[in-house]
Amino acid sequence: MSGVRMDNERRANTDFGWRHIMKIGIILGSTRPGRIGEGVAQWAYKIASQRTDAEFEYVDIADFDLPLLDEPVPPSLGQYSKEHTKRWAEKIASLDGFIFVTAEYNHGIPGALKNALDFLFAEWNNKAAGFIGYGSAGGVRAVESLRLVMGELMIADVRAQVQLSLFADFENYSIFKAEERQEAALNVVIDQVVRWAGALKTVRESDAAIKS
Repeated sequence: MSGVRMDNERRANTDFGWRHIMKIGIILGSTRPGRIGEGVAQWAYKIASQRTDAEFEYVDIADFDLPLLDEPVPPSLGQYSKEHTKRWAEKIASLDGFIFVTAEYNHGIPGALKNALDFLFAEWNNKAAGFIGYGSAGGVRAVESLRLVMGELMIADVRAQVQLSLFADFENYSIFKAEERQEAALNVVIDQVVRWAGALKTVRESDAAIKS
């Protein structure tokens, strides 16, 4: 990463007056065996970890063993009763923003990702999100459907996204081969997510002050 980019990142932190560095989760949305998204998410995490404007965490939905939504009370009420929900909620609450890595299944997102999103509500609110989509059409249709979900969860989704084609960006449709152009696209997504996450931090602090 160039010195100019790092200087700009540090300046952005000062300009917004952030009290702490943003923490961004790179969330792998597929849980199926042999998923090719794992290589994509690990690539994104490696690139992001070279930056100084935020902390980044690799979050694999598969690690949380979430069943099909089994909470008896709507998540908007925040009355979580299951240990797996509480563990998932704690992780998402610790993050200021997200970069979702999603496959495209039948013009939509993986069921595991939608299920994980549906488990929670307040923990998602007033945070920023960006997307990395992959599939035969670059995952664009999955990302478009995911943007609709973001609005309902009060997540602000940024304009930029990474589009990975099974034909052009994967060897034998299974092994991700990163190219410089995709790294550049990813950094644009991260730039936008970090800045929006910082701005929305003030909204969450304001809400917390009102509730207290």
